[in-house]
Amino acid sequence: MTHSIQTLSLGNLALAFIPVFAVIWIIYRWGLNYREATHAFLRMLAQLLLIGYFLVYIFESDNVWLIMGILAAMLLVSTWIALMSVKSHRRALFGNALLSIAVGGGAVLALVAGGVLKLDPWHLPRYLIPLAGMIFSNAMNSVSLAADRMKAEIKRDVDYKTARSIALRASLIPITNSLFAVGLVAIPGMMTGQILSGISPLVAARYQIMVMCMVYGASGISSAFFLLLIKNRALEIFKTPEISDKLNTYNK
Repeated sequence: MTHSIQTLSLGNLALAFIPVFAVIWIIYRWGLNYREATHAFLRMLAQLLLIGYFLVYIFESDNVWLIMGILAAMLLVSTWIALMSVKSHRRALFGNALLSIAVGGGAVLALVAGGVLKLDPWHLPRYLIPLAGMIFSNAMNSVSLAADRMKAEIKRDVDYKTARSIALRASLIPITNSLFAVGLVAIPGMMTGQILSGISPLVAARYQIMVMCMVYGASGISSAFFLLLIKNRALEIFKTPEISDKLNTYNK
């Protein structure tokens, strides 16, 4: 028997805030930066509410330029966030990170949209935008981890080739752990959503396999390409004293 997912009322949704408030209270009591956690949570609420209303308009649109503009914006934002782990080197690395996520994520998105799902037209926003979001966000995380680990290894005077291997491995740890855990420890979001909406678990599993393949591929290709692009500049960039270090030296 097929059951449709129930509409989530605001009153019921409010109950989900309880564990969030509990965590923020613990952070506050333990002397950590509760303002950052609160800001992150409030920003999440605002962003999801805005995108919820915005997606209604986008899904009803057939304007390919609007959709391309949204993808470009997602790419730029994901690149900017990816380099938060190396903020002082963000300007120097932005072009490399942007190209890496565009190539790794864009190639996987094109393969999934045109080859796996065979979207017709290819720019169907109901499929393309959520898929791009999953792909770019995972590529973003991978590049962020790769940049952070490469920086750490270069500062320890590790040679580029060894540092590159260590950084690539570190960048793939989260998604590799997900591959081990999926189906045993966790049922991922896409599969859970499809099951809740009444789709057969077997069909949902196929889509989840597709998702795991595309996020692993996008993550690995993006981080590897990023590490290759910075090969000739890694020493120059990461050996440069950070802004905070310069300020501390000046103050002394």
